[in-house]
Amino acid sequence: MIDPFGRPITYLRVSVTDRCDFRCVYCMAEDMTFLPKSDVLTLEELDRLCTAFVRKGVRKLRLTGGEPLVRRDIMTLFDALGRHLKTGDLDELTLTSNGSQLARYADHLVRAGVRRVNVSVDTLDPDKFARITRWGRLDQVMEGLRAAKEAGLRVKINTVALRGVNDDEAFELIRWCGEQGFDLTFIETMPLGEVDVARVDNYMPLSLLKAQIGQRYTVRESDHVTGGPARYVTLAETGQRLGFITPLTHNFCESCNRVRVTCTGMLYMCLGQEDSADLRAALRADRDDTALDAAIDEAIGRKPKGHDFVIDRRHRKPAVSRHMSVTGG
Repeated sequence: MIDPFGRPITYLRVSVTDRCDFRCVYCMAEDMTFLPKSDVLTLEELDRLCTAFVRKGVRKLRLTGGEPLVRRDIMTLFDALGRHLKTGDLDELTLTSNGSQLARYADHLVRAGVRRVNVSVDTLDPDKFARITRWGRLDQVMEGLRAAKEAGLRVKINTVALRGVNDDEAFELIRWCGEQGFDLTFIETMPLGEVDVARVDNYMPLSLLKAQIGQRYTVRESDHVTGGPARYVTLAETGQRLGFITPLTHNFCESCNRVRVTCTGMLYMCLGQEDSADLRAALRADRDDTALDAAIDEAIGRKPKGHDFVIDRRHRKPAVSRHMSVTGG
């Protein structure tokens, strides 16, 4: 699959549910209305959809949510998709998680072929963690991270930088990740969906955070790539690798190789655009994937050059109305 700007599409992120057992302040309103289960693709349909993309050249597949591990029987989907790793048609099967269910599923994930996971941890302070996630418990996530390490999973920690909330914890997070052997990526808050707070009040450009880190460490640019949007640096004193995802201050559109599918089968060619394609209708139109293949090809043919994210006091409304939990984190 090649988009109109010559970019090969080799990375698919699929939301398996919009539901989550946390209510992070930058992601969801506390009183969320979730999709009716009848609107959500079945696990069999998700397998068929992912398989179609693998057949078309996707080499990296990430399952997301919401929280993917809260979906009933989700391990059957991981088991099914693992067959593409065994054939060599897929290079990597992974997931993004809040860590709450990792203690329960880490061993099974490894058996299915998962080798690394991204886990969201925005603070190491239990009280602050409870305020940010509303419903989350830091000790439960730490238990999940221990289980992931013991199972042999590589862990990358994702931290959303929030001014006035966790902007004083960068060095502590770097130290902790170094001790644990975790990679660490900082992320700018993204203007998706109406939430209960004004994102501009907590928005922190990562250029500022990177400058702070540079006051203590020798920061060297890295050519490390993972197929995702992060740009990486190495800390000379520790050898640690840090990632920065900067959709607002330094977008990553020129090298975009990915598309996203929601749990209802809507294909979004760009995280920061509303244009989409209904793959659920195509999935259910026939059993031989003729309509599905045609719908995917048509959608990739109109993937935009870049997104429209902006966040400042003149733009109080989100750039995109749908929540990240719907699109897939």
